[in-house]
Amino acid sequence: MNTVVPAKRHYVDPTPFDPGLTEPVGAENESFYRASSWRLMWWKFRRHKVAVAAAFILLAFYLMVPFVEVLAPYNQTKRNGDFIYAPPQGIHLMHEGRLAAPFVYPYKYSFDLESFRRVYTMDTSQPQPIRFLCRGDAYEFWGLWTTNVHLFCPPENGTLFLLGTDRLGRDLFSRILYGARISLTIGIVGIAVSFTLGLFFGGLAGYLGGWVDHVIQRMIEILRSLPELPLWLALSAALPPNWSPILVFFGITIILGLLDWPGLARAVRSKLLSLREEDFVKAAELMGASKQRIIARHLIPNFMSHLIASATLSIPSMILGETALSFLGLGLRPPVTSWGVLLNEAQNLAAVQLHPWLLFPIVPVIIVVLAFNFMGDGLRDAADPYH
Repeated sequence: MNTVVPAKRHYVDPTPFDPGLTEPVGAENESFYRASSWRLMWWKFRRHKVAVAAAFILLAFYLMVPFVEVLAPYNQTKRNGDFIYAPPQGIHLMHEGRLAAPFVYPYKYSFDLESFRRVYTMDTSQPQPIRFLCRGDAYEFWGLWTTNVHLFCPPENGTLFLLGTDRLGRDLFSRILYGARISLTIGIVGIAVSFTLGLFFGGLAGYLGGWVDHVIQRMIEILRSLPELPLWLALSAALPPNWSPILVFFGITIILGLLDWPGLARAVRSKLLSLREEDFVKAAELMGASKQRIIARHLIPNFMSHLIASATLSIPSMILGETALSFLGLGLRPPVTSWGVLLNEAQNLAAVQLHPWLLFPIVPVIIVVLAFNFMGDGLRDAADPYH
């Protein structure tokens, strides 16, 4: 008697993939097994809450860059001669026990003949409301047209120094906003230079091998053996003093990019050495694909996510490099405004002791560097297939 064996039913779990779990809910979950590497990377990255928060912080900083003239209440070069080294003005919402619109108390100053210092006191009897969506100092928006619209402005016939003023009476909060444009941009432009050189030399060393690999590796070892900070100082000091601020900006950017590419080139080389023996590379070679096409279209896209994570972790070092060079007076110079240039005024220990708000430009440097490191850690973990 023949026994009829019932057909094995194929069970598909209808539960959708939950990116919060380390494994898909169902063994046959198509949303997981058919997902691209970029989608899987995104699912793993958004589980890293600290990295996601850091990404939003960086997004806010970089969205601010094109609109600093609108966000800053003062022009970066405007001097308030009557308010030199004025301390920060606080924003208040309560006056004499009643809720009021955001306002500041005006400053009155007197000169102390004993200490030869200006003494600022607040006049709490005359609250001055802050103006919003108002007209203030004129500026050229993106170099296209002249306007004077600001998000918020000082009170009429009043002042608004949220972070105090410097030795020339310039608003420090406005100058920090203007400095963000240079300090944040130099990291992106510098990593573009480093990324291009790293992909080029690392791709040649990893795919071609042989004497090309030996030459590139020896060149990388020579660059890595040189002390980084003295080399930065020497190259920055070699820039002609009569260069315009734009040329100095690009010079510092190229210097930072040229000194950062060896690490990325080694990462590219190690990946290519492991991938060039794969079957898809052999198939491309048999089909007559050129070496340039194999590297650019088949090899590099397979680990681009790792490269992006590595590049993200390199940007903070470039921001800190520009800040250090400008702080030492060998980087960007006035009238260019960057966070390092602003910190250059805090070199005088006596000035910092008397006017500690001059150190405020270091706060955005710390926030941005930490945010890049946290986001880079999240991207690196998300790009790791074994994590």
